Amino acid sequence: MSLSHLDDWLSRLGWRRRGGRLAAAAVAASLLAAPAPAVSGTAPALGAESRDGGRPAAGPAGPRQPRADNPYAGVRVYVDPEWAARARAHPGGAAVAGLPTAVWIDRAAAVHGAGGTGGRTMGLRDHLDAALAQGAGLIQLVLHNLPGRSCARPAWHGELGPGDIGRYRTEFIDPIADILGDPAYASLRVVAVIEPESLSSLVLHTRPRQPAIALCETMKANGNYLAGIGYALGRLGDLPQVYLYLDAGHHGALGRPDSRIPVAQLFYQAATTAGARPADVHGFTVNLAGYGALREPFLHLTDTVHGTPVHDSRWIGGNRHLDELSYARTLREQLVSFGFGSGIGMIVDTSRNGWGGPDRPTGPAAGAPGVDSHVNASRLDRRHSSTHWCNQENAGLGERPAASPGPGIDAYAWLKPPGESDGSAAGFPGAAGRRADPMCAPRHPAGPTGALPGGPPFGRWFPEHFTRLLANAQPPL
Repeated sequence: MSLSHLDDWLSRLGWRRRGGRLAAAAVAASLLAAPAPAVSGTAPALGAESRDGGRPAAGPAGPRQPRADNPYAGVRVYVDPEWAARARAHPGGAAVAGLPTAVWIDRAAAVHGAGGTGGRTMGLRDHLDAALAQGAGLIQLVLHNLPGRSCARPAWHGELGPGDIGRYRTEFIDPIADILGDPAYASLRVVAVIEPESLSSLVLHTRPRQPAIALCETMKANGNYLAGIGYALGRLGDLPQVYLYLDAGHHGALGRPDSRIPVAQLFYQAATTAGARPADVHGFTVNLAGYGALREPFLHLTDTVHGTPVHDSRWIGGNRHLDELSYARTLREQLVSFGFGSGIGMIVDTSRNGWGGPDRPTGPAAGAPGVDSHVNASRLDRRHSSTHWCNQENAGLGERPAASPGPGIDAYAWLKPPGESDGSAAGFPGAAGRRADPMCAPRHPAGPTGALPGGPPFGRWFPEHFTRLLANAQPPL
């Protein structure tokens, strides 16, 4: 069999990965030496061992789907019935209760339907069965349980200690891979976002940055963020219907080159660790669970106010990006230059970045006395700082979920279910390990945070915040 025939055959079976990488070099070599099989729609087994020489690779035995360039294109996306019930029961929430949101799996027990975020009871298999019953063609998952998880956000800390990499593999990723590998789900595309708020923290919250955070220093030193993400990519990347996305933060934190470039390098390092390959990464997410405006139409980095460039304003502070869309496109080009496939796509979380309501600007400020007042009167994003992240009081629902909204963008998606809390300023000893976070109080020692008071622990339903999101939705409901 020639290489060109091999490429064609594997492509028809759905084995060609984005960026042109084949399933595994060893498989390709063995196939070159074997007679060409008939194309029956069933892919041959990958072999007894996974790429890292450990557990057998999970994979459905039934017919495989052809790989989609954009998994969101042409399919119905699953509506989580647990979130939909909460939204529908809230005044005005019925208007959005039928929209798809991601399912967060953030504890080992939650894989099987126990101890999930915010008292959820459906496990992964329950959601997959419900997706098939809905006639959905795609389900969105966020996997969030690394050792020493979310080292910079106490409200997001998880169940695994910094050294629990073995438990992460065997109690979390392996069971997920086994369930997703069930042939019953071979027809269902799975978009899985791997471990938000992790790799970026190894750049933003470790030395020489100040203040460095001790847990982030530990995770950088022990390598378990890289090892865990690499294992997840390698293990789940063998499943042909699974599309893996890494979280790439948001423009407020990573819009400057001295942050964006080191984080992009870490992404590539993770994608070449513990059996992973860059071809396992189908794309990246930005603004996951964030509030950054999709576009800032009334500001431009080239603007000046009384001779002062707007990028020198306090709000922008030298950032090279004003919004999430420009950041996503620049980052995508950077990632391709570092070795990811040229076909990688971006997902923008638009669940809570609408910034509508009566205070929304309708044009650039006129006659502002200085650059700061001009920027503050012109920007859509009404936060006190573009890095503030907890239960922002004046935020609104953003663009509704949509496939292929622009070049290089796979989807606008509601990855963070609106109405679920970002965290709490109070301690809740019985709240599945959720810790108090000072950024979730309306006022931090460093200044106002914009957080709506009274937030419950991360993931629990926060009705007052959902009310604000509905009222400030943009486009309006």
